[in-house]
Amino acid sequence: MRCSCILPDPDAEGELVMNELTISLKPGKQIPLYEQIYEYIRKEIRRGAIQSGEKLPSTRALSRHLEVSRSTVELAYEQLLSEGYIEAQPYRGYFAAQIEGLYQFSGSGQTQEKREQKAERTYRYDFTPNGVDLKSFPYNVWRKLSRECLLDDRAELFRLGNPQGESGLRSAISSYLHQARGVNCTPDQIIVGAGNDYLLMLLCAILGSSHRVALENPTYRQAYRLFENLSYEVCTVDMDGKGMRADKLMESGADIAFVMPSHHYPLGTVMPIRRRMELLAWAEKTEGRFIIEDDYDSEFRYKGKPIPALQGYDGSGKVIYIGTFSKSIAPAIRMSYLVLPQPLYRRYRERCGFISSTVSKVDQLILQKFIEEGYYERHLNKMRALYRSRHDTLLSALRETVPEPDISGENAGVHLLLHFRDGRSEEELIRKALEKGVKVYGLSEYYVDGKEQADTDETVILLGYANMNEEKIKEAVKLLGEAWANC
Repeated sequence: MRCSCILPDPDAEGELVMNELTISLKPGKQIPLYEQIYEYIRKEIRRGAIQSGEKLPSTRALSRHLEVSRSTVELAYEQLLSEGYIEAQPYRGYFAAQIEGLYQFSGSGQTQEKREQKAERTYRYDFTPNGVDLKSFPYNVWRKLSRECLLDDRAELFRLGNPQGESGLRSAISSYLHQARGVNCTPDQIIVGAGNDYLLMLLCAILGSSHRVALENPTYRQAYRLFENLSYEVCTVDMDGKGMRADKLMESGADIAFVMPSHHYPLGTVMPIRRRMELLAWAEKTEGRFIIEDDYDSEFRYKGKPIPALQGYDGSGKVIYIGTFSKSIAPAIRMSYLVLPQPLYRRYRERCGFISSTVSKVDQLILQKFIEEGYYERHLNKMRALYRSRHDTLLSALRETVPEPDISGENAGVHLLLHFRDGRSEEELIRKALEKGVKVYGLSEYYVDGKEQADTDETVILLGYANMNEEKIKEAVKLLGEAWANC
């Protein structure tokens, strides 16, 4: 029981520090008066203006001085007492607590972060290769499906669901993967999780820690960092124009290979069938070898048919398939899926079957309806047409602006690569573009182990086009032409 708020308060003693608590209250603001008093005293204590052991005014004296009710001041003091900023001494009053030296309330980190964020916002156009056009999110459909899912008072929707994800959604994903990606699996092999990062961490728990993981170089740095931070042995394997080299993979001593065969990130390479068979042969040679296939943006291909998944060629249970709805719908959906081969699925049940699902049942039901009722397919068709138009606009603008542009990685995904072999450095090209208000990205940041690009005379710039409409793409490329003409 906090009896300090009703203890006798000698008014005379409270008057001694009244001049130091001249609080400018704003009655018209939405913030209650007691919160304004609390916030003022808290800040004064944190910055040292009110030092530890210093006596505060009594509640009666401060209420009279501020011309507010005594209960208002008591509420403020009660909150300060609860948080430990002040202490009550019986029959003596309130005193600032000792907090000096415990922690530095400088706020400098936040100030620096805001300064960096402000600096990042100085450019007008951003060719980020990770973009998603959120303006085209199917808001009306998603809103409609949300209402339908919550129309009935169904308590089961808010109970803890299946750890793997709801069976209806897993069935919908299984059907979609078989039809669109050639993936052979049952709903039981699928695990739904909140993003690829979570699913990769779950996979590491399933596989155990005594493995060496090989990734292509350059590669998806997030996956590299994740495996490294989970104490795996991690290495990189050289690539050629066909993807990860199987002979170099054999030499690496790895027993797990992380690849993106349908559309490598960031190079945009498509792994041909012969190289895929070589990787599958590598996996089959030794018990315990696996291939992790990251099929992150296979939905967006603008020339020819979609490239089938590597998993569809696997007859020995060696390929672990991972996909996501973050690129095709929206990052905030936080819905990804893992397809485990049967041997690993049994291990999942033994080791990790007790881990609860990280995606709400409501969201899973909405996505299930979105797929089953044909909205997902229509959305993909719309986004393919949209991104293809921007892709073609970017190609056309580059060919008009940059002399004889050397372009690769086109016809799929949401970015392409622009190659320079005239001695200009990546740093120079990025800096000149930024001076014109255009943000571009260098390939070097995707290399790991301190390795540089194989061709030291070549500089590669990544240009993503998902975030900009056709008019902005033309304006941005024109500015790039002006920036790079003088370097």
